Amino acid sequence: MSWQLASAAVLVLVLAAGLVWFERTRPSAKVVALVATLAALAVVGRIAFAPFPNVKPTTDIVLFAGLAIGAAPGFAVGAITALASNVFFGQGPWTPWQMVAWGLVGVAGGLIGRLLRGREPARLPLALVCAAAGFGYGALLDFYQWTLSATHTFASYAAVSATSFPYNLAHALGNFVFAMAIGPAFVRALRRYRRRFEVRWLQPAVAAAVIAALVAPVALGGAPEAQARSSAAAKALRYLDHVQNVDGGFGGAPHQSSSPLYTGWVTLGIAAAGTNPRDVRHGKRTVITYMRNHVPRPKDVGGLERTILMLHAAGVSPRNFEKHDLVAELGALRKPDGSWEELTDHTSFGILALRAGGVPVKELRKSGLWLMRQQDADGGFGFATKGGSSDADDTGSTLQALASLGWRHRTAARKALAYLRKSQNADGGFGQMNADSSNAQSTSWAVQGLVAAGANPTSLRRNGHTPISYITSLQQANGAVRYSRTSAQTPVWVTAQALTALARKPFPVKAPKRRRSVRVADPKPKQAPKPAAAAPITTTKSSKTHKSSRVPIAHIAKKKHPPPSHGQPIVPATTTQRTANNSITRRHVVSTTHGAAGSGHGDLGLALGALAAAALLAGGYLARRRLRVRH
Repeated sequence: MSWQLASAAVLVLVLAAGLVWFERTRPSAKVVALVATLAALAVVGRIAFAPFPNVKPTTDIVLFAGLAIGAAPGFAVGAITALASNVFFGQGPWTPWQMVAWGLVGVAGGLIGRLLRGREPARLPLALVCAAAGFGYGALLDFYQWTLSATHTFASYAAVSATSFPYNLAHALGNFVFAMAIGPAFVRALRRYRRRFEVRWLQPAVAAAVIAALVAPVALGGAPEAQARSSAAAKALRYLDHVQNVDGGFGGAPHQSSSPLYTGWVTLGIAAAGTNPRDVRHGKRTVITYMRNHVPRPKDVGGLERTILMLHAAGVSPRNFEKHDLVAELGALRKPDGSWEELTDHTSFGILALRAGGVPVKELRKSGLWLMRQQDADGGFGFATKGGSSDADDTGSTLQALASLGWRHRTAARKALAYLRKSQNADGGFGQMNADSSNAQSTSWAVQGLVAAGANPTSLRRNGHTPISYITSLQQANGAVRYSRTSAQTPVWVTAQALTALARKPFPVKAPKRRRSVRVADPKPKQAPKPAAAAPITTTKSSKTHKSSRVPIAHIAKKKHPPPSHGQPIVPATTTQRTANNSITRRHVVSTTHGAAGSGHGDLGLALGALAAAALLAGGYLARRRLRVRH
């Protein structure tokens, strides 16, 4: 067998294994859409910089994709980028080599993401890694050239590499410059979006988690911690009241446009804290006023779940809301096997929402049994189906769903509770995945799951820290709760979910009694929110001041965003409303203590603007050359 045939066989096996790997992760439609979008962006970057040999942002984008959304999606982005871009540059025997090379860059990004364990990469190390990826990509393409040579020795490979070294060096330097310019902001954007789509469920989950943790002041901890929890909840409630928008809704951060996702989260947090959401208003507008103009579409599973939970928490019937029977619409979307979209996340919140809508347990038995069959070997639950990665967010929401059916003593619930106990970090909090550092949203999901399973959150101690003490340690002077030690993204969303965890009440939450005057003191008049700048959503870390931008998931958020967590992007901040309904927007915006530098929106917006300008210049340059040739 010749070198060419042998190498072609290896290439086919690697490509097939990588794409099958991606398919076996059972990516949701939103993940597939994100992979396609990133591949398209990488293709555009390659075309835009065509006049500059080997200086292109393509390798960086592929590596960022793997780092932010995982190794398997990263491989898919790289492989698709090579195949699609060669439609413009020419297909040939080199195409599979480029597909594998860029695919492996995506895998490398995924491995780096795992090593970082949720931490944000520093600018210079990230740029150096991107430069190294450029040399690695070149080394594999040199190997392709080597297979075509007459002799196949190390000396001949060295000769090929020496010939191509100037091009590989240009590639590596270009990667370094692009990474220094947009790297951290780009990664934050993708991570935030990832959490948002993991939080798509977060949207309902957001609604759900918020409801779950707060309303019942269960004195499970000692007096000092109970007092700290009560004080933190009061401060968080005041903060949420002060950031309500003039339309009655809420954005992910102060002065950010309202969206159904964030409005749902805050509604649940307020209800969990013991205040009826209809008693918190801006003028005559409440969250219900806002939602009357943002009824979810009949096919939007996440939006229906979240809206049913928040209406229930406000004491408004979801059976007849703006001439819609939301409970019937959600029930009609359930599959014959009892699941919603064959997703653990949506099925958990489908059960919670229908229970809030008055559907009896016997009619949800099939959904509960399907849900228990998705339990992973480690006892946890993931976003999709059995066989994926378990996470604290989905395990917490699943425990709440099982408890709402009266099944908290079943074996599946006991195993899930054990999974949460093992997943606690040394600081008392929880990360979305086992290897992730702690964040407020994943910790809140875990608290809700613990309470639903009948466990006392304060009984989980690591180095003297509990989940509740971790959350209260993140609260700032103005009442907002940070996402983590290093990030204050989407402070409104994070604070709302933390508020439900502080209350420690699982879903669905009953509506608190109405009061005549429940307006939390607000000495200053609220200002109309400024439209969020069209900038990509990013997971933030830094600075001081409010900023209008951005968010899911996670679970995440998540959410959640992460988060995730939390949960879950190259989407303009103003689209958070849509993402909320479509489910994926999970983490986030700048917090009260993080500003322009932390948001990453400005940097990424400028970088993408520069990319577009470069594309126009490149087009003009090529057109001019063609005209010169013709004349």
